[in-house]
Amino acid sequence: MDTTGIIVGLDIGEARTGIARSDALQMLAFPVSVVRGKNEDEMVREVSAAIKALSPVRVVAGLPLNQHGEPGAQARRVLAMIERLKEATGLPFVTQDERFSTAEANRVARDMETGGKKRKGKVDKIAATLILQTWLDREAALRRQQP
Repeated sequence: MDTTGIIVGLDIGEARTGIARSDALQMLAFPVSVVRGKNEDEMVREVSAAIKALSPVRVVAGLPLNQHGEPGAQARRVLAMIERLKEATGLPFVTQDERFSTAEANRVARDMETGGKKRKGKVDKIAATLILQTWLDREAALRRQQP
């Protein structure tokens, strides 16, 4: 794995995709934006443009597994979108279990006293940030364990 350079995090949804980025040392994740698309083609176009604008070395996409940790219909849809984004960007992608990211993102948005439509957009960015931070923390822990 590259140990320097920006990593992008994605919370891929049907109507909106939250985008986050890391710092160049890959220690911290920060919310960036929310991309909206009327259909899958537009979503791929807009998300890939947003990713390319950040010049990352890798992309971490949240994978919505079911409560048993297995992929369901939603996960298959996200995996298909990841394949299209890989092709559009030419970047390496990895997935991160996102089962609890939306619930946690909603809690964070509530704590920020964000309501209504404003919360929806913030939740997507926050979820992408949580997905990316979880992955960054896991990778850092793995590096510390190596001799």
